[in-house]
Amino acid sequence: MANEELIYRITRAVYGRLGTQADEQTVEALVMDVYRAVEPALASAADEGSSKGGKEGRADRLIVSVFGSDHPGIVAAVSQILAEARCSIIDINQTVVQGKFAMVIVADITRAGESVAALKDRFRGEGDRLGVRIYAQREDLFNAMHRI
Repeated sequence: MANEELIYRITRAVYGRLGTQADEQTVEALVMDVYRAVEPALASAADEGSSKGGKEGRADRLIVSVFGSDHPGIVAAVSQILAEARCSIIDINQTVVQGKFAMVIVADITRAGESVAALKDRFRGEGDRLGVRIYAQREDLFNAMHRI
């Protein structure tokens, strides 16, 4: 998944406008339509940034984004996966807007006992269990995909 921060901001704006009457599938489809419309500009900006030799972020950090309906246990479950993998949370930001949950975590994966691919699989499975979407991407790749 590309540019979770942009998707997070679009999601918050959509829920802010549509309110509680908006169903999750409609919001998700609208957010992805908007994202796909701006993605080509993001990709060309990322290409331009990398050709200028700009700093792309760190490969030893993971950006984890979570979206869905709010309920107890989401932060605990995501944090538990990171703790079990011996990853440290560097930064965390979460919000609830009219019952919709959004969170972004920056984690240090220097001491991780498993690969990023394995962590992504664990997050995907836990997201399915919790009824939320969890995306994870190395910071360097995350930054390269949305450098403007």
